[in-house]
Amino acid sequence: MKKIPVLLMGCGGVGRHLLQHIVSCRSLHADMGVHLRVVGVCDSKSLVASMDVLKEELNDELLSEVCHIKSTGSPLSNLGASGGCQVFNGSEAKRETEEIAKRLGKSTGLAVLDISASMETVEILVKAVDLGCCVVLANKKPLTSSLEHYDKLALHPRFIRHESTVGAGLPVIASLSRIISSGDPVHRIVGSLSGTLGYVMSELEDGKPLSQVVRAAKTLGYTEPDPRDDLSGMDVARKGLILARLLGKRIVMDSIKIESLYPEEMGPGVISVDDFLHNGIVKLDQSIEERVKRASSNGCVLRYVCVIEGSSVQVGIREVSKDSPLGRLKGSDNIVEIYSRCYKEQPLVIQGAGAGNDTTAAGVLADIIDMQDLFP
Repeated sequence: MKKIPVLLMGCGGVGRHLLQHIVSCRSLHADMGVHLRVVGVCDSKSLVASMDVLKEELNDELLSEVCHIKSTGSPLSNLGASGGCQVFNGSEAKRETEEIAKRLGKSTGLAVLDISASMETVEILVKAVDLGCCVVLANKKPLTSSLEHYDKLALHPRFIRHESTVGAGLPVIASLSRIISSGDPVHRIVGSLSGTLGYVMSELEDGKPLSQVVRAAKTLGYTEPDPRDDLSGMDVARKGLILARLLGKRIVMDSIKIESLYPEEMGPGVISVDDFLHNGIVKLDQSIEERVKRASSNGCVLRYVCVIEGSSVQVGIREVSKDSPLGRLKGSDNIVEIYSRCYKEQPLVIQGAGAGNDTTAAGVLADIIDMQDLFP
């Protein structure tokens, strides 16, 4: 039985689903000759680790308790030291996290998972890779920060997986990597990479005002607590930057043209969420309605898309044919069209659920198992 030690950074919705997946898949992984040995779990302030990370693990009962505590919005520090685990807080937690990477790196192997939404994990991730650890990312920020950080992480491509940074569990990164490895030059990528904005755009086709659609999306749980986090287009831009850098393009976020669905005077630093939802967004209804009607008169629909072509990455609303894969997209699904020499006339189309804690966690778990041959 191959035992893979796992250190999880980030215990929000995706992190909790991942722990639940690990526990529920014990018998499946046993049939595959693999056992995931969770030695530590971090949130933003604390680390819960096994008493001896070289020999012991956090048992499934304790992992369930971790999930319960975090689901109530409480910090991991509330767990308290108990049988089979120790708790570190503050700067001590960071030092111990790095120490675990040192102890379990090249000698026994360690999968360091970044399921957070923080930029502060970059330093630990870079050290982990240098120490011979494998790194699996759902967090987009380390891969979209400076080129210096990106280069350090990408220096050992065999030891990094980040399928869930674009399209959750969809095989976007894997498919694109295979095309690149085959020597088939990719010249264009077009994608609807936000489940939230995909839902918004498809609902607008029915003549509903933008304000009504966004409020409904928030009620359904499709948006972030502040819907402007989705409507700004920044999340789509991060995904586009990851794909562009995978293609070898040396670009930074500031070079990406991003169309926000709201003006600066309605931004988070200017008006509150409630003010935006009840007074601000209604002022945008008419202009969006006019764009929807203009697109319809041209036999098209509106989609919020990312377009990567040449050295350019652009993110925003575009008119697309109703009969195209993008035009037929409904609801919160993601879709990516990849155009290359082999997929010139008919692009490679990848479509499906591209968001959700469960789907993203499943993608992370698949990445870990996919790397099993790299562990001792």
